[in-house]
Amino acid sequence: MARGRERRAASATLWWQWNSADITQQITTSPSSFRGQDPLLLLKTLQLLWTKKEMKKLKEEIRRGFAGLEDPLAGLLDMLESSSDWKGKGHSLGYYITTELQLWIKEHPAVQQSGIKLKKLQARVLRILAQCPANLLGPLISIYQLHTADRNYLLGHVSHLYHKGDYKEAALLSIKLKLQPDQDVEKMCTPLLLQDKTNLVEDYVGEYPELQSKLLQILDMWCEPGFNIRDITRQYQGLSRYKPDKFNRKMLSKLVFRLLDRFNVDPALCPNVINQRHLRTLNYLFYKRFVEKTMTQENWTDHVQSTVGENRWLQGHLIQLLISYCDLKTAARWAQCCNLPKEMLPYGVADELQKLQIQERVEEATKADNYEESKKKDYYQLPIPRANIHFLQTWEETLQCWEKVLRPGQVVGIDMEWRPSFGMVGKPRVSLLQIALNDEVFLLDLPRLLEHAETEGGKEKLPHFIQMLYSDAAITKLGYGMSGDLSSLAATWPALKDTDKQAQGVVDLLTVDKQLQKSSIDWKKGGRKVDVLSPEQNNEDRGFRQPEKGLSLLVQHVLGKPLDKTEQLSNWEKRPLREEQILYAASDAYCLLEIYEKLCKDPASFGLSSDLTASLVGKSSIKPRAKKQLNKQEVLSPSGQQCKGSKKETSCCPAPISPKEFSVVCDNMLQGLGRYLRCLGVDVQMLENEDDHRKAAEIARQEGRVILTSGLPYQTLQSQVAEGRCFSVNCSEKAKEQALQVLKHFNVQVSLADIFSRCQVCNCDKYLKISRERMRQLVEGSRQAPGDGGAGCLARSKEKPSQSCDAAMPACNAAQPGYTLHSEWPEGLDQCGASIALAGGTVLQVAAIPPGVLDKPVVTDFYCCTRCGKVFWEGSHFGRVVSQFQDVLVTAGDEHL
Repeated sequence: MARGRERRAASATLWWQWNSADITQQITTSPSSFRGQDPLLLLKTLQLLWTKKEMKKLKEEIRRGFAGLEDPLAGLLDMLESSSDWKGKGHSLGYYITTELQLWIKEHPAVQQSGIKLKKLQARVLRILAQCPANLLGPLISIYQLHTADRNYLLGHVSHLYHKGDYKEAALLSIKLKLQPDQDVEKMCTPLLLQDKTNLVEDYVGEYPELQSKLLQILDMWCEPGFNIRDITRQYQGLSRYKPDKFNRKMLSKLVFRLLDRFNVDPALCPNVINQRHLRTLNYLFYKRFVEKTMTQENWTDHVQSTVGENRWLQGHLIQLLISYCDLKTAARWAQCCNLPKEMLPYGVADELQKLQIQERVEEATKADNYEESKKKDYYQLPIPRANIHFLQTWEETLQCWEKVLRPGQVVGIDMEWRPSFGMVGKPRVSLLQIALNDEVFLLDLPRLLEHAETEGGKEKLPHFIQMLYSDAAITKLGYGMSGDLSSLAATWPALKDTDKQAQGVVDLLTVDKQLQKSSIDWKKGGRKVDVLSPEQNNEDRGFRQPEKGLSLLVQHVLGKPLDKTEQLSNWEKRPLREEQILYAASDAYCLLEIYEKLCKDPASFGLSSDLTASLVGKSSIKPRAKKQLNKQEVLSPSGQQCKGSKKETSCCPAPISPKEFSVVCDNMLQGLGRYLRCLGVDVQMLENEDDHRKAAEIARQEGRVILTSGLPYQTLQSQVAEGRCFSVNCSEKAKEQALQVLKHFNVQVSLADIFSRCQVCNCDKYLKISRERMRQLVEGSRQAPGDGGAGCLARSKEKPSQSCDAAMPACNAAQPGYTLHSEWPEGLDQCGASIALAGGTVLQVAAIPPGVLDKPVVTDFYCCTRCGKVFWEGSHFGRVVSQFQDVLVTAGDEHL
């Protein structure tokens, strides 16, 4: 009895405290409820409209509601403090209300606060900022004018977040409020690096060069050989989402080089990382020279000397590597070249220093003679005299070159050489430009010509002639991977940055090479079939050598012998060039002329189409990046005709179409793109992984679909369908960017009603709408049925087991299909055992619905695909899709979702 009275007394006390707290909260947090509209009542109205997805009414009610509040700024805080939907990622009601208020305030600036009242509001909003996602930070900071708040107060708040362990939130808030100059960059960035949030670290220092330098010096200090990284990680034990496997010298080194390149900082600021990079370069050079054996002694020596330089630390490592890969004699010779003091030399190296100098010189000379003889036997040889190779270093010499090169109707081979980029930061600069004519080759020394142009005032002459050459359609230019060459040329000479866009009459033999590799016929030589040697056969016939690749392999296929590529990794910046370098550079350009001539004479013998010249001349090298630019100029009109997109021809652009009017077939490497388009209501067929690419053309012709493909299959598929009915997407981009590219190209206008209007599993656009109560009955009925699946009508579900929405496509989880009904809905449901089937026999996958979903008050209806039986329900994914595709989304009129 006594205990019962105590419990009743405690309950009464709790009831009084709860009601008192509730009244106090209403008085302190909702002062506007006594005058004007109550913001919490307004919130309930907005939540109802948001649930129904009546976006136009929602927007009108927000503006009307804020106009009726005595203090709209305090009202917004009341709403955010009493709701929690805005704390998650993606598109939320809280975000929508906040952004609408931000726009409304611009139209009604009189509602803005100042003085003590504003400071109180700022104190309240700071508590919210600690919990809100990144997309809410900007609007709230703007609305409550936090940039005008006391800076010490803001720094104190950020410090409080940091000491609570909210490192990400503290950094984001610091970035938005621009507090970084008053903070310790090492203290703020270290826990973020431990959590693998390098992108956030880059953003943190992004606008402050001084902080960039400090961060790079800190990272470089951590990469010092004697530094123990565990001394840092030990301070943050127990850190949430800590990824120790990501925090190591390799990751830090990559980050340093990315920051050096992004912020254009002098690499000398990070000596430890640079030394480690040079040491890795040394190891790579030793591997290429002594394991792969694909570098000559001269090239290897040049690169080792330029890598080591005067750095004693690197010189010491060089000697150790020489002892490991070679012998004491070789190490002794390098020690002498580097003038290393005796105390730095390992035991035995000094004793060998004097003994072997003469002997090794004799051996090297003998090896060089044997090597030259083998080259003449096994490799492609330049068919013109040495006197016809001209090395040009002055403007007067180049004038004679251009008089011969710029003659209409001729064919020229073009190639470029630059110093290999390993161990360097930034893009390579072209050192040599080779131009081959029928009977001679010109080698242009670009560094020397650039130097002369700057001193003599003719800086624009040479770029002008190069642009004339590339833009003249009457001159056929041959290259191999020409887009990469032009990119490096633009980096060398900024005046040539648009040369690739102006190029005409270009033949990129890399495209031909890909067609040859794809062809399954035997190669023919002089009318006689010759099988291409496998890598193993090459090694057996010619001794150990790496299999040919790239241009060398093309030369072997067409001309019978490969190119000698041992000079490819030369130091092309060093002058004077060696004779071997000059011959290699001339051969690289001249072989293009011989390949082109032979292919044009008999393309069929190489598995190429007979119209080789007509199909290639005039087209530039089409790599994924260039192909994207080409696609922007080729637009499919509604009638299926292709129109060129220029400012003067905007009338040719296709009329807007809806996703219901657009049907495509996706190649099997673009299944991610297909799922995104299907999510937006496009009729999508996708090839399976084992399907041949040509099946896409069959489906396109039979069903009137547009083919979406990428890479080499585009060349084959576009010839099998009508013009403009095959589109190549950029395979280097993510699926979402690819989807945006396709929608914009074909002018597909997506409305809110189109999102999830098709089943993400089977592409069907017919759904059955079932209320939550009815679905609960069906789920309970299926669970109460005996057995694991019953018999009879369950045979269908056994053949195709149910999957949960979480295991399906990205759009399945918490999706909302069928906002606009696209057909009449079937009325009846049949239940057989544990299986529920539609009138047509489709089994509904009700067993895949997680139990918790049926208890969510926001889920009022379920949508069942009438073809595959997949079950969908309302969730947050809709908002995420809307935010991802805002650029192509049309919100016309009142959208009833």
